[in-house]
Amino acid sequence: MVEPWRKNLSLRHDLLYLLGLSFILALTIIFGKTSEDVYPTWGHYLRVILGLPFILFFPGYALIAALFPNKDDLPGIERVALSFGLSIAVVPLLGLALNYTPWGIRLLPILATLTLFIILTSGLALYRRSKLPPAERFVPALALSWPGLKEFSRLDKVLSILLVLAIFFALGSIIYVVVTPKTGEKFTEFYLLGKGHKAEGYPRHLSSGEEGEVIVGVVNHEYRPVKYYLIVKIGKYYKSRVGPIQLDHEQKWEQPVKFSAQQERKNLKVEFLLFRQGDKKPYRCLHLWVNVTK
Repeated sequence: MVEPWRKNLSLRHDLLYLLGLSFILALTIIFGKTSEDVYPTWGHYLRVILGLPFILFFPGYALIAALFPNKDDLPGIERVALSFGLSIAVVPLLGLALNYTPWGIRLLPILATLTLFIILTSGLALYRRSKLPPAERFVPALALSWPGLKEFSRLDKVLSILLVLAIFFALGSIIYVVVTPKTGEKFTEFYLLGKGHKAEGYPRHLSSGEEGEVIVGVVNHEYRPVKYYLIVKIGKYYKSRVGPIQLDHEQKWEQPVKFSAQQERKNLKVEFLLFRQGDKKPYRCLHLWVNVTK
């Protein structure tokens, strides 16, 4: 016969654990590599596992701990529920405030702001707890128990086993969905810019033999390294070739490209053809209409 099992867990240093996990997440993000989003490593999984509670639970929990340091102020279930609810309310407000700062809503400013908020509220909570007698301070505690098998009927045993298996299956499914990297649409960004790196000021009028110049940009969103080639075609003739341009996922290439025409002509089509290695036809194509005079 299996005897009943009981275990009481007490987390007296809950806020220190909270701060420690927040610092681990911050270090993982700051010193992690962006390529982990494409080629997942332990750092990618650690960011996901710690990032979800960091956004959805930690801010609210620290704030609740600061507002209600006494164990009799709020029941445990209400503390947990309010921790989620306040986190969902606080994080967007902090993001809105960041939007009006020079840093804007970006990863590192958001990380720094949330970490600072958790540090301040946790420090206030620790200070207020220290002013209370030890017996009155809130300490998270869990009472775990597992009854002996002799207390179950045969049907209860079967249902309990099925319930445990269903819980493990659900947890496994959630973890798989969260940590499996999502692959979005695969494409290559290809663009032309004129003077001042703006989508204007393109060379529309050139003299015979005069060089025109545009900024050509290529951004790889293919979720894999790609080797590109750029060919400039004027009228029916291929004039120049640039490459190979080796880009990793999310890497950008941007360089000035010059072209010229010798013959006088109106509405001369200048094409910029982008090829991937192995392509027989252009993968992306852009063009300008240029008037060439003497």
